[in-house]
Amino acid sequence: MSPVSAAAKSSHAAPLLSIGQVLARLTPEFPDLTPSKLRFLEEQRLVFPARTESGYRKFGASDVERLRLILSTQRDHYLPLKVIRTYLEELDAGLSPTLPGGATLGPTMLTTTRRFSREELLREAAASTTLLHDAISASIILPADHYGEEALSVLKALVELQRSGIEPRHLRGFRGAAERELGLIESALVPLSRRKDASSRAKASEMAVEIAGQLEVVRGSLIRSALGRLVT
Repeated sequence: MSPVSAAAKSSHAAPLLSIGQVLARLTPEFPDLTPSKLRFLEEQRLVFPARTESGYRKFGASDVERLRLILSTQRDHYLPLKVIRTYLEELDAGLSPTLPGGATLGPTMLTTTRRFSREELLREAAASTTLLHDAISASIILPADHYGEEALSVLKALVELQRSGIEPRHLRGFRGAAERELGLIESALVPLSRRKDASSRAKASEMAVEIAGQLEVVRGSLIRSALGRLVT
């Protein structure tokens, strides 16, 4: 039995959650999460929900936090699931693994992922209400009741950019560029998207993250090359 499965089953005080309840908790932060993807993550041995006598999946609090870690790592670091699985296995073994590139999330991330109200987000980023409003108007940050770490990082970056005279309205083109990249990803996923089975849809989601990661590498290289011309 996996460490996470054992922890989930030994947590008698907290009620176990159905797939629908897990989705209700996580989809505000991860809108592309679906029942199919949850089942796919289980098939890939990344999460180990308990089962009722009737065979229904039930998730404990540790399962939900593990899912949040998997999804945020996939989204923020563009890593394939096999790399994330190895990382989690080392965490479960009590080690302190690092992700490719040297990033370390640490075991505590399984229980310390933060969510921010609007007021907390502004306070943590030392940002003005106007800056957040402008960022939302420019579609750089999406409006929400609560925000995750990514929104905080973006708002902090906008605070610094504003000091250099760069406002959210100057970054509207970033949204258009992101949409064009999305079009490239969608084109690459056509063979999988034509299949209607749940496994193919989940694999398409995983492949989309991997392609996005490669596009990020190319974009970063182009920007660094352009910066080189500026300083020579």
